[in-house]
Amino acid sequence: MTFSVHPGEIYGFVGSNGAGKSTTMRIALGVLSADSGEVLLGDRPMDDTLRRRIGYMPEERGLYSKEKVLDQLTFLGQLSGLTKPAASASAKALLERLGLADRAEDKLNSLSLGNQQRVQLAASLLHDPDLLILDEPFSGLDPVAVNVMSGMLQERARAGVPVIFSSHQLDLVQRLCDRVGVVAAGTMRAEGTVDELRSGGPILYDVRTPARGWYPPGTRLVEELADGVVIESPTTDLDQDILRAALASGPVHSFSRRVPDLTDMFREIVEDATKPSAERKAS
Repeated sequence: MTFSVHPGEIYGFVGSNGAGKSTTMRIALGVLSADSGEVLLGDRPMDDTLRRRIGYMPEERGLYSKEKVLDQLTFLGQLSGLTKPAASASAKALLERLGLADRAEDKLNSLSLGNQQRVQLAASLLHDPDLLILDEPFSGLDPVAVNVMSGMLQERARAGVPVIFSSHQLDLVQRLCDRVGVVAAGTMRAEGTVDELRSGGPILYDVRTPARGWYPPGTRLVEELADGVVIESPTTDLDQDILRAALASGPVHSFSRRVPDLTDMFREIVEDATKPSAERKAS
């Protein structure tokens, strides 16, 4: 498992349940020990001093349900090295940004799950961290809360902070992330920008024509549609040959490259990773 997250970059860490995302994050934080290898922040091996500069949001929320929101945020800020006045001021500013200023004196368990999630985000940002590691931060949030949290992560990235978050919501990953790592069976299976991952799949063309059987040599019929076909090509250089062959067989109402979205690519990568090794080699 080798990867890097660069300053100012939002990095999406995706994989099925049990793929190893949370384990990797916990190793990076020092919660779990690695069997081998190292974790670096910049060019320095991770240690207790550097860990204080990380903002972490665990999947299992770790706040105190019967404590007042502001009191516990102030306490957590002090644990991260802030003075009590500085921690309180930071907590109040973040609660204001997150739309929770009027709930500062309420106990956490009186808030909705979505608002508890916002408090958890505030806890990870209190000490103005140099790195953000967030495990499923968008889980259970309504669309308004998703937009608020997305905006705050993008703001931190623009300030040069590396942001890594795991999520099963691939539409959000596709929209927010500069780069994505796909994990399966404890291994990094694919990595790159969203466009790189999407363009790395099979080259497919959607041809809307009633004709059948016209496909040029080297191409393969993938799917028959009610008003056309999907053709796979070994290279993008054959696009004009495919179009000419279709036109020679009858009217063509539309012709386009079909680029899979991130969900399709994720499914293909994960399914391949679960095949027996001999079957993967054969395919």
